[in-house]
Amino acid sequence: MKIRTLARAGLAAGGAVALGVVLAAGAAAHVTIRPDVDTAGSYAKITVRVPNESDTAGTIQVRLDLPADTPIPSVRVQPHAGWTAELTMTTFPEPVQVGDRTLEEAVTSVTWTADAGVRIGPGEFDEFAISVGPLPEAGTYFLPATQTYDDGEVVEWAEETVEGEEEPEHPAPVLEVVEAPEGADGHGGGAPTAENVSDEDSDSAATSDEGSSSDDLARGVGIGGLVVGAAGVGIGAAALRRRRA
Repeated sequence: MKIRTLARAGLAAGGAVALGVVLAAGAAAHVTIRPDVDTAGSYAKITVRVPNESDTAGTIQVRLDLPADTPIPSVRVQPHAGWTAELTMTTFPEPVQVGDRTLEEAVTSVTWTADAGVRIGPGEFDEFAISVGPLPEAGTYFLPATQTYDDGEVVEWAEETVEGEEEPEHPAPVLEVVEAPEGADGHGGGAPTAENVSDEDSDSAATSDEGSSSDDLARGVGIGGLVVGAAGVGIGAAALRRRRA
């Protein structure tokens, strides 16, 4: 009886870890952006992750709002099969100075609309990407998102998260912009600017950084699985040796 109990304990331990990962993913089933921390003055590829929370309806439209009071000079959309992207351009009452640029207008939102017959179905998620830059000065920026379902439901992910308080029901995606270390950047020169970094170069660098982060996460998850599996095998082997003895 004790041998069987130990073997089952090993399997249960592995199952508990796997279940914990699933529950953690479910608890964070709201619209988010990655990366959520980047450097002032840099260019970044921002990926909008959109989980479908409805059990019966599908997501057919997603809108991401960008800061209007601290506009981003360059906003480009990565093509997404089955979806049409639209940039909303806002003209300012007076020119806005952003770094060494003077802007009279800027993109203030990006809307992705599903083509006919396309949607993010129940139990699914999708990701949409934009290239933006140069990022504004250091600070916390909320990028509200709107998710529209094919049954008419509209969910506003626009509530601000306050540090030290419980996360709201529909938190807005957050981008934390930090100061670049003096003399350091991702391109081997000074801090990225419109003069020394092209949008194409920044897109490539951002894609590389995101791929590296994804690889690191995948390795971490893989190692965790191996550890859990090894623990279960070890317990089972020990139980078998005792049974033979």
